[in-house]
Amino acid sequence: MTNMLKILFLDQSGKPGGAELCLIDIAKPYRDRSLVGLFADGSFKTLLQENKIPVEVLTNQSISVKKDSSFFLGLNSLKQIIPLIIKVVKIARGYDLIYANTQKALVIGAIASFFARRPLVYHLHDILSKEHFSLTNRWIAVNLANHLASVVIANSQASQTAFIEAGGRKELTTVIYNGFEPKIYQTDESDIRQLQQELGLVGKFVVGHFSRLSPWKGQHILIDALAQSPPQVTVLLVGDALFGEQDYVQQLHRQIRVLGLEKRVKFLGFRSDIPQLMAACDLVAHTSTFAEPFGRVIVEAMLCGTPVIASKAGGAMELIKPGINGFLFQPGDSQELAQVITACLHQRHNSATIAHNARKMAIQRFNVSNINQQIAQLLSSKFR
Repeated sequence: MTNMLKILFLDQSGKPGGAELCLIDIAKPYRDRSLVGLFADGSFKTLLQENKIPVEVLTNQSISVKKDSSFFLGLNSLKQIIPLIIKVVKIARGYDLIYANTQKALVIGAIASFFARRPLVYHLHDILSKEHFSLTNRWIAVNLANHLASVVIANSQASQTAFIEAGGRKELTTVIYNGFEPKIYQTDESDIRQLQQELGLVGKFVVGHFSRLSPWKGQHILIDALAQSPPQVTVLLVGDALFGEQDYVQQLHRQIRVLGLEKRVKFLGFRSDIPQLMAACDLVAHTSTFAEPFGRVIVEAMLCGTPVIASKAGGAMELIKPGINGFLFQPGDSQELAQVITACLHQRHNSATIAHNARKMAIQRFNVSNINQQIAQLLSSKFR
């Protein structure tokens, strides 16, 4: 039984992003014999506790290395991370393996695995490309993985390819997509109608955008497309700025004013009723300006039975077969996006068929029980 493996999971974040939501699903089957060690306190810890997954915040010092940091800043943060490494080494000796779920977790986990003599698994949720990471950070990630990891789980072929192109060893890698619990995305018709009423969406064609407000998530592209779409099209922006991206939010408000779209865009901030909101939309748009490693929002929309359009790059191209279970457009091309929005508005029957196909395919491909089984089989074959 693989569930007999005692696993020390490591994650750098206090806030739940895509990688963290994925970790909850992976850790659940091991929760009676595992620990999630976090490098920051916050709402992610609470979520783990709600799922009865043992969790400990291992440091209260934030690690100052950013994705685009230079080598010298990296060296500078060494004195911050040495106490953390010592702590992780001690804890790791009580477990069978270390499972690093993020890049900073890889750095700490790799060094700790060496000293604690425990195997290391690296779950790669990123595209290691120059758009996302500095050369130094790519070099560090790839070299630590190549020399100290027993397995690298990539969350898409796009992530796997970028890892190999950055110098990663192909034979270490296995692609396992993120898993989802389909039941969470079943919504009640009356809840949806109530939401549409509350938000003033009745009689509108609603395009939803679900992600933090950030330049590379491309909300500005959707607003440009809205200006080129029929008047009954309305946009919902669900999510808020993180990591000091408040300037971008001001920029979006200015753009909306200049285009005269104040009555057609609603900012909803962070919400917990995502499945209901997605189901209340006629289309979900995923408009990242460069390649996403996976694209959780795409699969979530599919599971909610809402048609989805995404930028034609990265993981999205593995999730969507255009015209069969969704739509793709060239990243940054607001005109092409507007054309698809308009086509969906006028061809509701076609969109409904596509959404139905998407839901059926997503339930088969991304069911969390199948995904967990793939991870369990991989771990048991490597670490019996």
